[in-house]
Amino acid sequence: MPTSDLLHPDFESLGDGEVRALQDRLWAGQWAYVSGRSAMYRRMLPAGIGRPVTLDDLQDLPLTDKEDLRTGQEAAYPFGDYVACPEESIVRLHRTSGTTGRALNLANSRQDCDRIATIGGRAMHASGLRSTDRVVHCLNYCMWTGGVTDHMTLEAAGATVVPFGVGNTRQLLQTIVDLKITAISCTPSYPALLEKLLRDEGGPAPRDLGLRLGLFGGEAGLDNAAFRATMEESWGFGVRNANYGLSEVLSTLGSQCEATTDLHFHGSDYLFAEILDAEGNRLPIREGTMGELVCTHIEKECQPLIRYRTRDVITVTGTGRCDCGRTSWRFRVSGRTDDMFNVRGINVFPSAVRKAVSSLPALSSGHFRIRLVGPGPYDRIQLRVEAAEGLPETAWPAAAADLEKAVREQAGATAMVTMISHDSLPRTAGKTDWIERVGS
Repeated sequence: MPTSDLLHPDFESLGDGEVRALQDRLWAGQWAYVSGRSAMYRRMLPAGIGRPVTLDDLQDLPLTDKEDLRTGQEAAYPFGDYVACPEESIVRLHRTSGTTGRALNLANSRQDCDRIATIGGRAMHASGLRSTDRVVHCLNYCMWTGGVTDHMTLEAAGATVVPFGVGNTRQLLQTIVDLKITAISCTPSYPALLEKLLRDEGGPAPRDLGLRLGLFGGEAGLDNAAFRATMEESWGFGVRNANYGLSEVLSTLGSQCEATTDLHFHGSDYLFAEILDAEGNRLPIREGTMGELVCTHIEKECQPLIRYRTRDVITVTGTGRCDCGRTSWRFRVSGRTDDMFNVRGINVFPSAVRKAVSSLPALSSGHFRIRLVGPGPYDRIQLRVEAAEGLPETAWPAAAADLEKAVREQAGATAMVTMISHDSLPRTAGKTDWIERVGS
């Protein structure tokens, strides 16, 4: 693919050495800025303050985690003592969902907002979004970053954006038809809700709506070939994992291109990435490396982070030039260390369970819930799995056995599957919580 088809060819075609030179230059200014202005890092990194610290030196500094940020915000509410810019420079405030603890307030300056949108636009363009597209954005326009911030990234890709939000599904379907929408931005579980409405009300087939591109994020499952194939067959659009990111780091730092189902790391001119093993040692970014992604801002004004633990476990799948023409390294996400649970000594990620369930579309709708009783570790994976549409109850015992085998192969642990009726689990426009915790 010629570089003329890249949104930012001057950056997206750089070699590894050129990217690192750019990072070193940006980091020199960023370190001076953070060490001079961030009270949290002046407290956490006294040995490094007042002297040059290179990107190679980072591995000698302590890690930052979400609890550090919560503590910092309690000490200096609402923005935290790690804010490095004056308050009058803050132009936008978001808030995390707080599903894994107290919510965080996320502040950005105008410069931060512009850089976040620019890199997000790069990711959306890589996933196939073009200036000729009309994209309907179906994430919640609330304090969560998925609404407004992802809207800005879609605009930065050059597309015409329809800010629809969540709910009013009948109106959404009519809007897609009336405005000749060509792309949809939502969670990967949301199309199932739209399909159900079309089916219940005798509407057109999903593929007859005319969408050519589905831009998804916020949930696992898109690595599963069967799940993608089923969605593509039903809707007739290209399926892309288009906005992998973390609100406090960079809303969209990874996306799939049209040449691979791996994620491109698009943010190397904004973030320095490390991959750490279980003991905290830095691993080389090369094909096959697996570990926790740790990120350092090399250009952020408001709430800059140094060695921030994302809790995402990733595997590097490629380096060098991709067939799409981009030179960014590629990766897959295995799961989150804070979602992981232990079954008889085996660490299990919900994403592995979803991959197993989605691999058998003739037996299941792909919707399920993991039931965890108490704090663990657990004896087995307890699952409630929706039957596929039209699967008779007489076939459920055999389906449960096949699903248990698939889960064991994908997750490495024993599962006990209870089949439930098709469409009995709620469909959501936002993120789906695959785990039900009882008495933990």
